[in-house]
Amino acid sequence: MGNIIANQTFDEERALYGSNGIVINGCRFAGPADGESALKECSNVEVNACCFDLRYPFWHNNILKINDSEMTANCRAALWYTHNVDIVNTKLHGIKALRECSNITITGSDIVSPEFGWYVKDITMKDSVAQSEYFMMKSDRLTFDNVTLKGKYSFQYITDSVVENCSFDTKDAFWHAKNVTIRNSVIKGEYLAWYCEDVTFENCTIIGTQPLCYCKNLRLVNCEMLEADFAFEKSDVEAEITTPVISIKNPASGTIKVPEVSEIIMDDPNAKGRIIIT
Repeated sequence: MGNIIANQTFDEERALYGSNGIVINGCRFAGPADGESALKECSNVEVNACCFDLRYPFWHNNILKINDSEMTANCRAALWYTHNVDIVNTKLHGIKALRECSNITITGSDIVSPEFGWYVKDITMKDSVAQSEYFMMKSDRLTFDNVTLKGKYSFQYITDSVVENCSFDTKDAFWHAKNVTIRNSVIKGEYLAWYCEDVTFENCTIIGTQPLCYCKNLRLVNCEMLEADFAFEKSDVEAEITTPVISIKNPASGTIKVPEVSEIIMDDPNAKGRIIIT
């Protein structure tokens, strides 16, 4: 890295526009000029212990490191069209914080950001906490490990992704997801993973009403299902469930193994799925 910028405050429009090879230490991006796009079109930038309180700081960046920093609620749309980013121990608290980005690693961070992570490719997130609506929508090649999420409508339309050791409390998660594996995780929420395709849950706890309907090539391996009623409606499924289920309704095909089910509803002549009480 080249120039070091330390302990300064910037509030003008495009304050460090087009910079290349800089280190920014202990700076604050805030003030009465209310300028946007402080680091637009920059490359090879390292940010340490900084606070961002203005809009759109990191647009069209390439090779960016952000450590021990904060993006406040005023810092909306913080990273767009930005690639090759490493974010560590940072608060991302502005709306729409990550969009149209690629090759992103987020570690040990705190996210409070509606509409976070849209159209992102190749993102790794670990040891982090998030609150978000429409989290990671239409994103591809996600790798999540030890992430806790509170939200709604999460992971819709994602593809080619792996989730491990996570805890998600989120309504309508994984709708239309394709080629996704979730392992050793707790997924709580209503209407889980409707319309998904080639999705596998391994050693998971699934909590909530009407899960896993209208799915294609769905697999559950050694999973618990709690508060699950009207499960698997119109789904092609192979499932091994280790807990009692309230009700199963009209699985389209496949086999569901379950220790106990209070009600089996098979009132659709096209429902060919088998339910085996183990």
